[in-house]
Amino acid sequence: MLRLPTLGRAVVAALTMLLLVGSVGLAATTVDDVSQGLTCQCGCGLTVANCNHPECSFSVPMRGEIQRMIDEGKDRPAIIAFYRTKYGEKILSAPTTEGFNLLAWVMPFFAIVTGGGLIVMVLGKWKHQSPTPAPVDAQPSVIDPKLRERLDAEVKGEL
Repeated sequence: MLRLPTLGRAVVAALTMLLLVGSVGLAATTVDDVSQGLTCQCGCGLTVANCNHPECSFSVPMRGEIQRMIDEGKDRPAIIAFYRTKYGEKILSAPTTEGFNLLAWVMPFFAIVTGGGLIVMVLGKWKHQSPTPAPVDAQPSVIDPKLRERLDAEVKGEL
């Protein structure tokens, strides 16, 4: 049977966890938070929040539109979904982790692991492979005596 102090501590711990988890979801949506997830379409290649054009024809009006949506009570996922529907996947600053876009997240790691495995296999084969000795002839090769004399003369001439 649980003692009262232990039960009291468990209840306090559970309530604390509920408050912490609940407060994470209550964080206010900000324009900067939403605009970090959207790519500016002016050609700068940055997010809407980081576009470095002071009078950008895309990011400046979009920030105002995002603020209006936040004021209407929409949260970050709803706003991102709205712009994703309006502009397509190109508006997202990072690919989603669903469907075909999952390959964008998985393939680099798969390629690194596969390439590393192949390198280890090849190096292992090279390490354990003994070099084949050169064939040894039973009889020494016969050198033409005239060629031998000519070679000796050339070597002596160069020295």
